[in-house]
Amino acid sequence: MAAEGGGKELNEIKTQFTTREGVYKLLTHSEYSRPNRVPFNSQGSNPVKVSFVNVNDQSGNGDRICFNVGRELYFYIYKGVRKAADLSKPIDKRIYKGTQPTCHDFNHLTATAESVSLLVGFSAGQVQLIDPIKKETSKLFNEERLIDKSRVTCVKWVPGSESLFLVAHSSGNMYLYNVEHTCGTAAPHYQLLKQGENYSVHTCKSKSTRNPLLKWTVGEGALNEFSFSPDGKFLACVSQDGFLRVFNFDAVELHGTMKSYFGGLLCVCWSPDGKYIVTGGEDDLVTVWSFVDCRVIARGHGHKSWVSVVAFDHYTTSVEDADPMEFSGSDEDFQDQIHFGRDRANSLQSRLSKRNSTDSRPVQVTYRFGSVGQDTQLCLWDLTEDILFPHLPLSRTRTHTNVMNATSPLAGGDVAVEGGVGGGIVSNNPSINGTNTPGNPLPTPLPRSNSLPHSAATTANSKSSVMDNAIATGVSKFATLSVHDRKERHHEKDHKRNHSMGHISSKSSDKLNMLTKTKTDPAKTLGTLLCPHMEDIPLLEPLICKKIAHERLTVLIFLEDCIVTACQEGFICTWARPGKVGLSSQNQASSPSGTVV
Repeated sequence: MAAEGGGKELNEIKTQFTTREGVYKLLTHSEYSRPNRVPFNSQGSNPVKVSFVNVNDQSGNGDRICFNVGRELYFYIYKGVRKAADLSKPIDKRIYKGTQPTCHDFNHLTATAESVSLLVGFSAGQVQLIDPIKKETSKLFNEERLIDKSRVTCVKWVPGSESLFLVAHSSGNMYLYNVEHTCGTAAPHYQLLKQGENYSVHTCKSKSTRNPLLKWTVGEGALNEFSFSPDGKFLACVSQDGFLRVFNFDAVELHGTMKSYFGGLLCVCWSPDGKYIVTGGEDDLVTVWSFVDCRVIARGHGHKSWVSVVAFDHYTTSVEDADPMEFSGSDEDFQDQIHFGRDRANSLQSRLSKRNSTDSRPVQVTYRFGSVGQDTQLCLWDLTEDILFPHLPLSRTRTHTNVMNATSPLAGGDVAVEGGVGGGIVSNNPSINGTNTPGNPLPTPLPRSNSLPHSAATTANSKSSVMDNAIATGVSKFATLSVHDRKERHHEKDHKRNHSMGHISSKSSDKLNMLTKTKTDPAKTLGTLLCPHMEDIPLLEPLICKKIAHERLTVLIFLEDCIVTACQEGFICTWARPGKVGLSSQNQASSPSGTVV
């Protein structure tokens, strides 16, 4: 593939790029595709997607890759930066008739060298469970399309489960399945379990337990993607109606919402510690949303078209805590995430984080995330402390938000804060930020150098333990499919079947209830907490923004030694991290498809 545009730099396909960690290089010999390496004619086909799993192979080469191209599904040994890809020997290859694979997900809990469980969603609505190592097809769900006839947009195993999985459709519905149960021979009947702001959850009404166990109806239009939090307790969903909705998955409760600047939201991901969510979509922006504050804290502009994938780089994100013992009330999962982030962080990033730290703040962090889009560009972004904890003197003047700041608790007890860079400061107390629970009240904004008073911290800890107990209760109830409210105060909510500020609880002030009713139209959300004005929050610029493909990009995955991208032509590319190039032949490899920058 020759460079486009007669050699003009803007249209050249880049084969390497430089960040402060060093040079990332495209390994042309590690490109995966269909065996004939012919660009796929992608007109009218579903996006190319990639899934990875490690089967703990004794040979030390346990990584496996699965990808779909058109009607075809491939399963290979992934050699990454170590060896060139051998496309002549797929472990498994499948060609489907009448339907196309749209997404897939491995169960990492059950994967072994002899067997893996791979879920595959299809354009006609079915979900298949296959074992590409044993070359078996064990089960087909929604086979007769009685549950949902629309395209499967996202399928994922429920974290920590060997049998439960969640499936989203372009109908706007999500379904919870158990691989051990069968689907009925007739269309399922449902009974309402819970209803809230523009979402409802139903259980399947039948004499014997059968799939689906739960049906979620979320927003309006297609549910484009969902993502579980690192601890598996929360679920972030993005929809064609432009809303991000974050749920407590076990308790089936809405934690918070956010609205895109315009258009649908297409992708979503969580930070390694679960404190931030990044979305991308049809507004060409990446949006950073605080899980604790339930508000937008930054937007990033670098793409020239729709953003198709966002992902955090766990290996470059650095999380450093001055005194780990201060993490009172945090669970083991979160501690594991912190240590994971610290152990894997690039050493240079760690040094930068330490250098920028202050003694008064127990946690210093720099988050790295990336995005790819239909503009064929890869962008890398850093979310740094000047955005997360802005200096008070740098904050914009806050206007008409004092009432909101003082009187409007969000669902779960978070304080609604608006008004630009300094509109609200994330808590500096590790007992607050160190937990993944939403039930932590935040005080009025504090200067950067301050931390929460001890009294507030004590209250937060006690509420955190209550929340942990409540979630544990929710899990046990969920296991028996008799989920109901964790707390009675959440039971009496206004159930409006339209767009509204769903994260404001019924216990808010009368003023806020009036405000809620006037903000039901999505077009009227601009300038509210759901969707702040562009000038009211920081605008990030990408660290790098490079054209890396001829066709729209559909995959971005950060691995320890490399970054993996894929485009709609069916080419899966491996970019070696600085110092991680394993093939001497690839060091000097000149790319036929582009130029070096």
